[in-house]
Amino acid sequence: MPQRIDLREGKSYHARLWLAVAGALMLASCGTDSGADVADDASPAVGATAAAASGDVDATAKASAGAGGARKVDEENELFSFVYSYPAAAGDIPRLKASLDARLEEERGKLDKDARQFKQEAAADGFPYRAYANQTDWAVVADLPGWLSLSAEKYSYTGGAHGMTVFDSLLWDRQAQVERAPLSLFLSRDALEAAIKPAFCEELDRQRVKKRGVEFDRANPGMFDECIGLASTTVLLGSANRKTFDRVGFLIPPYEAGPYAEGAYEVILPVSEAILRAVKPEFRGSFTVSR
Repeated sequence: MPQRIDLREGKSYHARLWLAVAGALMLASCGTDSGADVADDASPAVGATAAAASGDVDATAKASAGAGGARKVDEENELFSFVYSYPAAAGDIPRLKASLDARLEEERGKLDKDARQFKQEAAADGFPYRAYANQTDWAVVADLPGWLSLSAEKYSYTGGAHGMTVFDSLLWDRQAQVERAPLSLFLSRDALEAAIKPAFCEELDRQRVKKRGVEFDRANPGMFDECIGLASTTVLLGSANRKTFDRVGFLIPPYEAGPYAEGAYEVILPVSEAILRAVKPEFRGSFTVSR
């Protein structure tokens, strides 16, 4: 059995993954106070202004103009609930902050457009409109001398039976001052998948059995009994030594490895010699084999 390790670095990473069903997720996304944009554990925002609602939307949103630090936007109105946050470690890097702020505006704009369109369709077809929801929470996975590794939990609800949780990740290369995808540090997705496949599948099956409470027949696998490919996961890079990457994480949203009721899965593996060989030569110095 592969070694069980934790990808988290102290308290900087998520306290826990959202392994709740739709009701709990909706409470997390919609049960917020009136819209506010605050810079948590950072200097007070400078020049915060109130944004007036437009059209038939009665909402209040405060825009932070502070430099650096954590940021959280929390907006709720009759059309949608929108939450977006990132930690101070990301906000203190100007170019990374600008990138995350741009994503924030893009996601908020798309949510507003889609919610307005759906409300019009609901009125035209004579059925009740259910407010949309969108929440993105970025958190630190590893804060290293050369890298900042982040992951995000992203929840959305678009009027259906339940919402959906997916994940995202990114790396900030401190030396090159650029944003990179974790997979871009590897020769290819196929190379990484070949390096981790046996240990990944064994750990995923262990977690499935624990959640389901029963063993399943490997000779006659059911719908959610097969192992999955890395294309169905979000790759994270973590660290226990706080100097180099020595663990790799894989976040798996609902429906990929199990039914919706099982929620998300998180598989974490130590960096092995095989994983190190799958890393591009120019990045191997940023990794350490976990002994």
